[in-house]
Amino acid sequence: MSTWTTADLPDQTGRTIIVTGANSGLGAVTARALSRAGARVILACRDTAKAERVADGLPGAEVRALDLADLNSVRAFTDSIERVDVLINNAGVMALPLRRTADGFEMQFGTNHLGHFALTNLLLDRVTDRVVTVASVAHRIGRLDLADPNWEQRRYDRWLAYGQSKLANLSFAHELQRRLAGEGSAVISVAAHPGYAATELMSHTESIQDAVMWLGNRVFAQSAEEGALPTLFAATAAVEPGAYYGPDGFLGLRGKPARASSSGAARDRAVAAELWELSEKLCGLI
Repeated sequence: MSTWTTADLPDQTGRTIIVTGANSGLGAVTARALSRAGARVILACRDTAKAERVADGLPGAEVRALDLADLNSVRAFTDSIERVDVLINNAGVMALPLRRTADGFEMQFGTNHLGHFALTNLLLDRVTDRVVTVASVAHRIGRLDLADPNWEQRRYDRWLAYGQSKLANLSFAHELQRRLAGEGSAVISVAAHPGYAATELMSHTESIQDAVMWLGNRVFAQSAEEGALPTLFAATAAVEPGAYYGPDGFLGLRGKPARASSSGAARDRAVAAELWELSEKLCGLI
């Protein structure tokens, strides 16, 4: 059993770390812990007012606007970055009613995957250490429909759409590591998931499910502080390139950081390569 906690965080003095979605939940906890460990943390957020409240009192913390649901915002953000040691792709939306990003993508696929895909690729030449992508146990219910990733032809299902977006996150993280290794890069790609953690993410379905998940947060979930540990471990510890980390308890829902298992679909190299090529086209990167 793992015993790793924030007390085991290595000194981050002199390192610059970007955390997307750091205005609340797991992102806010992650940003605070890294700042206290000495890092210069850039809170990359759509809601900059909330992010400023998180950053208040954190030495070296800086807030910059980033809307992952708008590729113009992603490009503007990346243009403002000179160098970063660690990029943490943390931000996400979950189980929303059908809506679309500024670029016309289904909101969950567009925000959770495509926004982070574009962000990572546009920043990669300035990343010195690693990229951490936050996935979810929900990747197991996902299916990558690369013929209709934006739910334009299928009947929309909010949970299957969320599962698809998180499967895309994990598939992307694995494929990124393969490409970095193939280029002989010292930069690594790592994935993490929080298990079942109580955060605001679970209160924006705009349905009766919000009440159900509120109860689940109160009764079953671990805290956001516990849920952020796998991300912090993946971002700072001596990890295996391309690996996936999550809680070590029952079904990976709670516990301390350890190697996690992923679905066969997440490890499908052919699909991952196809997803990468499609994402490049959708994001206008080729």
